[in-house]
Amino acid sequence: MSTTSLPPRLPVPAHAARLREALLAADFTADGLLDLLGAPAYAALARSETVPALRATRGDSPLETLVRLFLLQEPVAADRAAAALPLDEALADGWVVREDGTVLATVDVRPYGGPDGEDWFIVSDLGRAVGGAGGSGKNGRQADAAVVLGVGGASTTLAGITVRTPVSSALDLGTGSGIQALHASQHATLVTATDLNPRALDFTRLTLALSGAREAELLTGSLFEPVDGDTYDLIVSNPPFVISPGAGLTYRDGGMSGDDLCRTLVQQAGERLNDGGYAQFLANWQHVEGEEWQERLRSWVPRGCDAWIVQREAQDITQYTELWLRDSGDHRGDPAAYRAAYDRWLDEFEASKTRAIGFGWITIRRSEAVASGAVEPSIVIEEWPHPVEQPLGPTVRAHFARQDYLRGHDDAALLADSFTLAPEVVQEQVGLPGAEDPEHVVLRQNRGMRRATKVDHVGAGFAGVCDGTLSAGRILDAIGQLMGEDPVVLRDRTPQAIRLLVEEGFLIPGSLLPETEASGTEGSAA
Repeated sequence: MSTTSLPPRLPVPAHAARLREALLAADFTADGLLDLLGAPAYAALARSETVPALRATRGDSPLETLVRLFLLQEPVAADRAAAALPLDEALADGWVVREDGTVLATVDVRPYGGPDGEDWFIVSDLGRAVGGAGGSGKNGRQADAAVVLGVGGASTTLAGITVRTPVSSALDLGTGSGIQALHASQHATLVTATDLNPRALDFTRLTLALSGAREAELLTGSLFEPVDGDTYDLIVSNPPFVISPGAGLTYRDGGMSGDDLCRTLVQQAGERLNDGGYAQFLANWQHVEGEEWQERLRSWVPRGCDAWIVQREAQDITQYTELWLRDSGDHRGDPAAYRAAYDRWLDEFEASKTRAIGFGWITIRRSEAVASGAVEPSIVIEEWPHPVEQPLGPTVRAHFARQDYLRGHDDAALLADSFTLAPEVVQEQVGLPGAEDPEHVVLRQNRGMRRATKVDHVGAGFAGVCDGTLSAGRILDAIGQLMGEDPVVLRDRTPQAIRLLVEEGFLIPGSLLPETEASGTEGSAA
């Protein structure tokens, strides 16, 4: 079977449980693949390079057969296929087909490890398991408009940053092959998945069934149209955010002018959230001449919501154009057509005065207190291109909890409270070799966002003794006595620094500690 066209029909999940049993019995799992292939071949496979994996699967074990069949899309002998999976059911349901005495896969089935060690499987179109540059337009062809991709860096990033608390309802908007719906099925009572492409919903159904997850409500349509007026505790979306002329590829192109699709998605999400609910997206946005990109994004935040927006990178328009023309395989075709396409992209960017394209994460949280005007919204927009440690879902949730805390505590209340230094924070002293005193002190996080912040001697001393037993005011009084500084002056100038350390997660207020940690702290007045 050629992989240059989409399969005539997709499998049905009638016997998915039987197939799942066979895959697990053969150790066709994320860990099993790593053990079989070794780290270099495993990593190469994630880059869509198959030669190392082909060399590692020249035996006849069931696992090697399944790797060749479902990951490498190589024909295998019928007797080998029968030894590795329930062949009759797989043929009847359409997972595989016979051709010239061999068996070939009709879909890509990729093992995927869940956050708690679950063995899951992501089902996608043949050869389309990895998105990104070079991932969708393969084998010298351009990408098919209705192609459904499997696991890629964007989808795993979104899964990692999503807040994972038990909820009644979750919406995966633009589900694709269903990875976000699969994650949500573990902590949401009801999962709804939508997509403009009906084939994507079929793939989501297969992904859920083959992973042993509960069924989801599957609805066809664009943006929030399919869900009418329903509201949710969690909304996630890895939308078709690419800003391109023509919008010919359903799986990646927004179909609206510029970054309008991402803006519309974020703005409409606010009224679709229950109080305290989160909406989390990956997005692209334009950097327009004469406009601050932060203000552009601030205008996207819906009324009644707090927001945390992180720009992970910004590409100039030539880099961006080349990335996505390569993604669709245009660079492998006629050189003149490629140059013409390149020109069309640059023409559109120049017409809109776009100088760069930003990419990042957008999280909004619905707050009735904000909606009623009782408190001002917290909108944090920042650029953070540095390495982070996934999963970041707990970090995202903690960010909003700290914002709530800071809004509810004036300086007097801050000084009356006690704090604990986050356990992953270390101190670095920076200065010339042999110098008696460091030039400055840096506090650094080794987990989560991995932030670093420069502090003075008072700040370093304050953070170093924060163990939840003394109030901030008492600590400052003690520092003032030790350093010969006026405690009143310290109490006046330090709250701003404390707020920054709390906001960025270096200090944890006693009320935000887990109950077992906070129960032993001493209540004290300022």
